[in-house]
Amino acid sequence: MRYGLIGKKLGHSFSPELHRLIGGYHYELMELPESLLAGFFTQREFDGINVTIPYKQSVLPYLDKIDSSASAIGAVNTVVNRQGKLYGYNTDFGGMIALIRRMGLDLRGKKVLILGTGGTAQTARACTGTLGAAEIHLVSRSNRGDALTYPEAMTQYADADILINATPVGMFPDLDNCPIALSAFPQLCGVVDMVYNPLQTRLVLEARQRGILAEGGLYMLVAQAALASELFTGKSVPEAAVNAAYDALLRQKRNLVLIGMPGSGKTTVGREIARKLKSKFVDLDEVIQRRTGKTIPDIFVQDGETAFRDLETEAVRDVAGRSGIVIATGGGTVLRPENVNSLRQNGLLFLLDRPLDQLYPTEDRPLADTAQKLEKLYRQRMPLYRAAVDEIIEAKMSVSETANAVIQRFYEV
Repeated sequence: MRYGLIGKKLGHSFSPELHRLIGGYHYELMELPESLLAGFFTQREFDGINVTIPYKQSVLPYLDKIDSSASAIGAVNTVVNRQGKLYGYNTDFGGMIALIRRMGLDLRGKKVLILGTGGTAQTARACTGTLGAAEIHLVSRSNRGDALTYPEAMTQYADADILINATPVGMFPDLDNCPIALSAFPQLCGVVDMVYNPLQTRLVLEARQRGILAEGGLYMLVAQAALASELFTGKSVPEAAVNAAYDALLRQKRNLVLIGMPGSGKTTVGREIARKLKSKFVDLDEVIQRRTGKTIPDIFVQDGETAFRDLETEAVRDVAGRSGIVIATGGGTVLRPENVNSLRQNGLLFLLDRPLDQLYPTEDRPLADTAQKLEKLYRQRMPLYRAAVDEIIEAKMSVSETANAVIQRFYEV
């Protein structure tokens, strides 16, 4: 291959789309078992590659020359083949610096905990030192080297200011996992998660809910890819192009999620949005019906509302892990906070706000099949909807106009 990425598991990678945006060249993914690593570097049949988990340190013996900063870090994520000689670099360093500066996170004089001890963690240690951190401690489940254990970090270093996740915990498809309990660190002012798929991990979501400045790794991914592209091609990538690639990738990967009352038009408007954006549309109620072979009213009658909500939560968890799709939720999806959190990991949430006098009871909605039930539901749920969403769209217009209003805000946020 000419350009590409090697690693053990790459199903989560956004790199091919990203390098196409930045450099316009073809970029391949190669999942490589450890037994084939030596042969791959012996053959040297590539022009430039990126290296990810778990090989950022393993590749070092196969290189002819290692950049001084990469050597100091002890990890390489970019290898360039120049006339048969392999040169190793660490563009993660520049990418991480760019992310932290973009966040506006000041590390000067701060106490930093870095989760992990691999190549990404070593890069994070070098970055935080460069940015002026006063104390830097690695945290490991295996008590590796000079690293703290997780219990030690949570008890002896509860006064940490900054937390950086340099492990794959929380990465797709393990979206429910969180590497550490933030409640153990009451003084945190910043959380940085190197994971970029999902766009917001559980760690990032929880940090933001606590009012802590937090960001996932997507901008770092873009910035380091731009630096790698410069090494691959010899062509400079300006900051404006990095930001444009980030915006484009974010729009491409983010889900658009519609929330609202039964009868507010979520399915109809969602289909129209998907058509206009040339995206895939998913209706959560339809997913449940396909899986069970039952209608929603039948599930309520035969199994009860709790059983339906369990099915709904399962469907939300599965669908929310996908990216770049339009999702229409059921009217009661927001009743469980875990559903909202799942949808937020890759999505922007929009409330279709249709006035009560424009909503009508129908037999296929068990909790809103009479005017009295519908009004009661409206009073109960509207505060939940408003608290859960990112944007509110008045659904008084035509389907096409409402779809256009949602799309416009989707691109502006």
